[in-house]
Amino acid sequence: MEEIVLNGGDTAWMLASTALVLLMTPGLALFYGGMVRTKSVLNMMMMSMVTIGIVSVLWVIYGFEIAFGHKADSPWYGGIGLSGLGSSVNEFANNGGIYPIPLLVFAAFQLMFAIITPALISGAIADRAKFSAWAIFVAIWSTLVYFPVAHWVFAFGNKVGDTVTGVGYLASKGVQDFAGGTAVHINAGAAGLALAIILGKRIGWRKESMRPHSLPLVMLGAALLWFGWFGFNAGSALGANGLAVSAFATTNTAAAAAGLSWMFFDVMKGKKPSVMGFCIGAVVGLVAITPGAGFVGIPQSIFIGVIAAIISNIAVHYKQKSSLDDTLDVFPCHGLGGIVGMILTGVFATKAVNGAGNDGLFYGNAEFFFTQLKAMGISVVYSFVVSFIIFKFINLIQPLRVSEEEEEMGLDASQHDEKYGRNPQKN
Repeated sequence: MEEIVLNGGDTAWMLASTALVLLMTPGLALFYGGMVRTKSVLNMMMMSMVTIGIVSVLWVIYGFEIAFGHKADSPWYGGIGLSGLGSSVNEFANNGGIYPIPLLVFAAFQLMFAIITPALISGAIADRAKFSAWAIFVAIWSTLVYFPVAHWVFAFGNKVGDTVTGVGYLASKGVQDFAGGTAVHINAGAAGLALAIILGKRIGWRKESMRPHSLPLVMLGAALLWFGWFGFNAGSALGANGLAVSAFATTNTAAAAAGLSWMFFDVMKGKKPSVMGFCIGAVVGLVAITPGAGFVGIPQSIFIGVIAAIISNIAVHYKQKSSLDDTLDVFPCHGLGGIVGMILTGVFATKAVNGAGNDGLFYGNAEFFFTQLKAMGISVVYSFVVSFIIFKFINLIQPLRVSEEEEEMGLDASQHDEKYGRNPQKN
């Protein structure tokens, strides 16, 4: 068997990609923080930042083992027990094949996905969730939802010779999700929907002004997300190669097309072109291209961005007329964006871009299209149901929602004894 030699260029790219994906969570903190009222800005940011701490520790203890271990040789989970990452310094990454990068780099890269996914959920429950309950939720949800689903989707098995063990359920069925349309965005969107239903509406919803307090923060957060997303998608090639370049190009193109699409669609409805609209649209485009970034061509990425932005824009419009208070539109943007991305990957994927993939419906492969639909449906149902159960369980330990007095005071003061700005009591 040919000896595997460490590739310094691939390793350097993966280290850079890991740092880029980590940057996305502080970027999300700014993005979400700018959208809420002044009295809850710090709480909104802290919900993202504390997730970095919680998930980082859980990942190295047992999370990586559940997601990418192979001892159980199960389609549902990698293994139960300690990850053993401390003794893997000289091992190479092995996930359906051996890559010339250290296992620790692969583990660190995947950790950043595990971090940002629960952080995305926080936007659905802004302004009214008890911080301690949120921290407990992150720990349990990561363990019971993200880690197993990451195994289903991303675990292509431990290859030794001609033997491959520990392949995830959806991966074994031929599902193609290049960088996390299911495990990250659909997972987060469905969980956000469940939590928003459980917590109910904010006090004063539709009666008081709840406008975003800082559009510059929103724009800065969106810019950092866009920047970090190149590591998110292009890094998923696991090397500095042509596939990474293709994913980089489709990522940028889809985001640009979606930002413009959201803005122009608003104008067609009689609105002014807005900072908020373009930024949200661009993020939706990034979400939608994530599952297909390494499987579709650049022209198709334009279509994916445009369609995803229009669908999410319409969903936000009708959500605002409903009784659902998904504060920062996590399900309409991340949930539906991921769903659209998975479906259109099933349509436009082509072996001309990635020979290891499949041709989609557009190229005559209807079976692959339905495989993508199945993965989408499983992810939505599992995440929604388990998230609902987890939050109900936590509510038995302590109330999930802050008191009316704490909500009126603002979560910065009531949950952290801190304040943002000169007068945090004002909206």
